[in-house]
Amino acid sequence: MKNLLLASTSTLFGQSYLEYLLPELSQFFSKINTITFIPYARPGGITHDAYTELAATAFSKIDKKVIGLHTYEDPKEGINKAEALFTGGGNTFLLVQQLHNLEIMQPLRDKINSGTPYLGTSAGSNIAGPSMKTTNDMPIVHPPSFNTLGVVNFNLNPHYLDPDPNSTHKGETRETRIREFHQLNNTPVIGLREGNYILVDGNQRTLKGTGTARIFEAGKSPYESKDIPHF
Repeated sequence: MKNLLLASTSTLFGQSYLEYLLPELSQFFSKINTITFIPYARPGGITHDAYTELAATAFSKIDKKVIGLHTYEDPKEGINKAEALFTGGGNTFLLVQQLHNLEIMQPLRDKINSGTPYLGTSAGSNIAGPSMKTTNDMPIVHPPSFNTLGVVNFNLNPHYLDPDPNSTHKGETRETRIREFHQLNNTPVIGLREGNYILVDGNQRTLKGTGTARIFEAGKSPYESKDIPHF
């Protein structure tokens, strides 16, 4: 039975890393001692060690240990041994490239499908869907494939921003970009605003945080929902 927490962001304005999620994470990882952290998205280009230390500092507040997947000579072994998994945010193109190049996309998929708890934030949430095609990130590297885990049957657009009617910006909005995606793809997309996250417990999907999510389905007008539809 799948057990996922997919968050739009790791950090809310004015808070420390994962601070707003810690009460939920304490419950989500209640039976877990050590979390295996996947640092490959490298936000701001920080090192794997520095990123893992950031996660370890946050999880120490709820008495959890963290080990970086990059410390294993064979990352497949690290995934196989993991009690639980956390993939942090950063650049989705880089993250997906690394997962494919290290040949761990399938082992990670299998591990999650077997019921191992999985936490994703931002890029780490992006990879839960069938593809990374609705990321906001710049293509700083070229992954061998845009296909991702597909452990849920929808894509996410983390950090979703609503159009500002007072803005003088004339570029495309997030909604426009997702409509473009649906001209060529049928996968539903959930626009996940800051502070919101989705809990997946088997077949049950729950939106948590504040407000609603923006739901996009091919051939339909986007709509707001406090529930995650079963597409």
